[in-house]
Amino acid sequence: MTIPATSDNNFPKARFGPSYLSVTMKKIFKHKAFRISFYVVIALLGMLITFAYGTFKPNYLVKEKLKAKYESSLVAEWNSYGFIEPSIEYSTNLQFVKAVGRCIDFINLHLEPQQRVHRDIIIAMAVLETGYGTSRFAKEANNLFGIRTWDKNTPQLKAKENPNASWGVKKYPTKCLSVKNMISIINKLHVYEDFRTERAKQFESGKIDVNAQIDHLHKWSTNPDYTKLVKNRAKKVHAQLEAKEVDTFEKK
Repeated sequence: MTIPATSDNNFPKARFGPSYLSVTMKKIFKHKAFRISFYVVIALLGMLITFAYGTFKPNYLVKEKLKAKYESSLVAEWNSYGFIEPSIEYSTNLQFVKAVGRCIDFINLHLEPQQRVHRDIIIAMAVLETGYGTSRFAKEANNLFGIRTWDKNTPQLKAKENPNASWGVKKYPTKCLSVKNMISIINKLHVYEDFRTERAKQFESGKIDVNAQIDHLHKWSTNPDYTKLVKNRAKKVHAQLEAKEVDTFEKK
């Protein structure tokens, strides 16, 4: 049996081709009632999608508000039980890192999210200043950041190499209070305004870049390589907290 040759012209044109649909939609849209109904349906779908997205995947600011609300209730509960700041006690590098971390968590419960200093930054600076809490200032003055005072009435410890200096390293009742003071200094002093600006920008965007924040802490030390040292140490601290590595003292 031979099948006759065919061409597109041998077949009837499709009734529901693109041109037919286009003409049909134009006719339908001529009716005002349909147009209104169509736009209402589209608007309702948009509202439904927005509601569903906000409910099941809330944006960063919503999550921060919920987190702050939860933390406020937690602080109230802690206070009702008479909880106090955690003591920073340690005998190894990892214990020091974790102890300072617990102190930071406690302090953060009393701070607005946008006023907090990143945990990795604080611990890195404490490690650099004290060699994991082994320095004289850490042991005798509970000072983890080399914070100085020029007030003669403030308890202080003089540097051995400069005992007659007009300043001294500030003494704290507890090490955790030195962490609290360090955060307060960064949040208030004019020299760290650029740091606060960078932190606020990152907070609004929800994208945290620890290294970019550290770039604005160069005035904490006279060492020209200070921010580089903090960045390197912050990376190691983060690894210690995540992987729980390093459980022995290392020299500063």
